[in-house]
Amino acid sequence: MIERFLGWLGETSWSVALLESLYVWPLVESTHVLTLGLFVGTTVMMDLRLTGIAFRNVPVTAFTRRLLPWTRFGFAIMTATGLLLFYSQPLRYYHNIFFRAKVVVLMLAGANAAIFHTGVHRSAGDWDEDAAPPRSARIAGAVSLTAWAVVVIAGRLIAYNWFDCDLQPQPAWVNRLAGCGVGAAGAE
Repeated sequence: MIERFLGWLGETSWSVALLESLYVWPLVESTHVLTLGLFVGTTVMMDLRLTGIAFRNVPVTAFTRRLLPWTRFGFAIMTATGLLLFYSQPLRYYHNIFFRAKVVVLMLAGANAAIFHTGVHRSAGDWDEDAAPPRSARIAGAVSLTAWAVVVIAGRLIAYNWFDCDLQPQPAWVNRLAGCGVGAAGAE
C-alpha cells in the first residue's frame, strides 16, 4: 500500500519535473544543506552550553532568546526542502537504509527537544547562570549532540546506493532493513 502510493507519487509530473530540473533540484538540495548548517550550528552551540562544555558564562535564557529564532528558521526551511527532496524520489528514499535511520533518529531528536522544552527548560531561570546546568539539561544536550551528528552522517550517506533494492543479490538482512521484499531474486 505505502509502496504503491510512493510509486505513484514519484511518477507525478511535479515529482519528475523536480528531479529532472536543471536548476530547481540543485537549488533545493543546496538550500537544504545550507539551512541544515544554520540549524545544526545553532543547535550545537546551545547543546554545548547545556552540557557545560562551552559558553559557560552566557546565561541559558540569553542563549535561547538569541539563537532559538534562527534555529526555528533553519528548521522550517530545512524541513520544507527535505520534504521536497523526498518528493523527488519517494520510493528510492523509502527503501534507503540511511534514510530510514535518519528518520528514526530525527524522531528521537524531536522527542528529546520536546521533553527538554516542556520540562527542565521551563525552570531555566533557576539555573540560568550556573556553569554546569542540571543533570537533565546536560543529558538533553548530550543526546541532542549525538542525535544531530547521526542525522547529518546518515543524511550524507543517503546519496550512496550501496543497499538499493535493485542491487541484488545482497544479504537478507539488508533487504529486510530496506523493505526490499524479502524474496528478492538472488537475496542471500
